[in-house]
Amino acid sequence: MEKREEYQGKMEAQLGEWGKEIDKLKAKADKVAADTRQGYYEEIETLRAKQTSMQAKLQELKASQHDGWRDIKQELDHYWYEINESLQKAADRFK
Repeated sequence: MEKREEYQGKMEAQLGEWGKEIDKLKAKADKVAADTRQGYYEEIETLRAKQTSMQAKLQELKASQHDGWRDIKQELDHYWYEINESLQKAADRFK
């Protein structure tokens, strides 16, 4: 069974990696034609919003009592899956 601190560290590291990936996507979006750029920027904003929501949930995990962290973990796992899928789709689209 995964410990709370290990899980928290893993999620924090993943958020950092996703932040770097989103920054790379923004750099690519900055270089495309103006008519395409707006759609890319909207997708990036959506990714950032999801990332922010996950960061807030992670803060909630940090503040939670030991008994309640598993419920928050389930929500974080859902965010992880959602962000990972969205980021993969965006990366494929930006190629």
